[in-house]
Amino acid sequence: MNHQQQLTAYLHALIAELGKSGVEHAVISPGSRSTPISLLLAEQEDINLHIHVDERSAAFFALGIAKASKKPTVLVCTSGTAAANYFPAIVEAKISRIPLIVLTADRPHELRDVGAPQAIDQLDLYGKHVKWFMEMSTPDNSPGMIRYAKTVGARAVSMAKQQPSGPVHVNIPLREPLIPDLDNLDSYQLNEKEKPAIRMDIGDFRMNDAYFLELAASLDGKGIIICGEIDKEDFSAKVIQLAEKTGFPIIADPLSQLRSNSAGTNSIIDTYDTFLRNEKVKSLLKPDVIIRFGSMPISKPLTIFLRENEKAKLIVVDGGIGYRDPNQLTTDMVYCEEGYFCEKLASFISHCSINHYLNIWIDINELTKKELMQTAEIQEISEAKLFHSLGEMIPNDAVLFVGNSMPIRDLDTFFHKQNKKVTIIANRGANGIDGTISTALGVGVIKQPLFLIVGDLTFFHDLNGLVLSHLYKLPITVLLINNNGGGIFSFLPQVNLPRHFELLFGTPLGIDFKHAVEMYKGQYKLIESWQGLETQFQHSNFEEGMRVWELRTNREKNLIEHRQMTDRIQKILNQLG
Repeated sequence: MNHQQQLTAYLHALIAELGKSGVEHAVISPGSRSTPISLLLAEQEDINLHIHVDERSAAFFALGIAKASKKPTVLVCTSGTAAANYFPAIVEAKISRIPLIVLTADRPHELRDVGAPQAIDQLDLYGKHVKWFMEMSTPDNSPGMIRYAKTVGARAVSMAKQQPSGPVHVNIPLREPLIPDLDNLDSYQLNEKEKPAIRMDIGDFRMNDAYFLELAASLDGKGIIICGEIDKEDFSAKVIQLAEKTGFPIIADPLSQLRSNSAGTNSIIDTYDTFLRNEKVKSLLKPDVIIRFGSMPISKPLTIFLRENEKAKLIVVDGGIGYRDPNQLTTDMVYCEEGYFCEKLASFISHCSINHYLNIWIDINELTKKELMQTAEIQEISEAKLFHSLGEMIPNDAVLFVGNSMPIRDLDTFFHKQNKKVTIIANRGANGIDGTISTALGVGVIKQPLFLIVGDLTFFHDLNGLVLSHLYKLPITVLLINNNGGGIFSFLPQVNLPRHFELLFGTPLGIDFKHAVEMYKGQYKLIESWQGLETQFQHSNFEEGMRVWELRTNREKNLIEHRQMTDRIQKILNQLG
């Protein structure tokens, strides 16, 4: 058998196994050395193909698809610096536990470290930021090597999905010529169809009944449940049931998905980021027991509150068998599927517990929310009011992707419990601003209608991602908060050192984004009033097209507005008995 047939049989076995193992999407950036991988993926009927020339943006796009689908997405690029551009998205995928399968084409061994063009050291390129690395052998069609290629495909999917989920890297050295045998592809496909997929089953972590019996008996004191980012369909109902049984309030991060369809659930606390800044309130709310699910919440006041209650029993439940406790306060690290944990523990608690401690949390939450509601009276375009008003304007069953820095923090403060179902998503693994537009559009492949809220620096950082909306007819509505710079730095200590602040941290861009939006075939609208924004929401068709609605704000006024609101609420909280 000649080189072309060997190349085709080997790579087809790998790619067919990816499809059999559940891969549904692949994102490819064009290149020469990856030619046979790309062509054979294009021939794979059960894998949807997406092409993007910008590797950094492509990687975040794949991240978004995997994030929304909860299934491994394949990334393909050529050799050289193309693979290096995947790095930021791979870092985010690792920390956020998102399954990606990275296929990098490479020069064969004889062309490495000899000055060959487009050749870099791709072995362990991503280091500890991938769960598994495999340097494949060069193509060979012997029966043993075909089984080997199939096994690599099955293992890649299994390793990406296995808890904690994350990215894997398969490096594939290829010799020229690089054109596969497409004329006779039917024979390779028939051969693969006759071979069963390699089955790799993954189970959930469970605890025995004795553990839950002992734990249930120890929950008599004042307790709270904290839910960070967690995206499991049945978790919300089960943790609410646990809260009702224990009488513990649920401190619900916006990424916990517990602020949707929950307006009537009193035990869900959603203004903690504001009232946990108050020393008097914190002394009233000291817990004996803390049960925490998901990643660390966004709120810094909540993080400080945890540190200040280091004597409390802290149970961290993690079905992904990681160690997510930067405070190093955990007393019980429990590796158990989160929904099962809630359901099982609730079954060992004989009666529902309504207590004075829970009522204190509820009363303070409602008092704080009442004061935050005054944000609605602001007449000017305001960042705080935008997040306060969003729940009323956004359609039911929408997906809301939120950028980092100030947007995600304002969402935490001002976006409260809703009767609507709104899925809130963000890149909170590494907390970076890179790739935000691309990730959001990747989510949009799976879920619609899609809304994205970002600041101007985040928007600028990933302008190339906008082309994905045009190329793949992905509807998106972008709410662009333009305060001409890095607004979050105004809330940090360096704002008190005016020397070089604007140069190093304010970083104003002075860009008219209208031209960039129109270049990518989008519709641009400058929002100059709240009535204008409401009109856009009422009359827009969110099922097609790209819309960018820009809201221009002032960083200094925004800082004053936030501080005045916080000071007013602190004075009211100080009057509590």
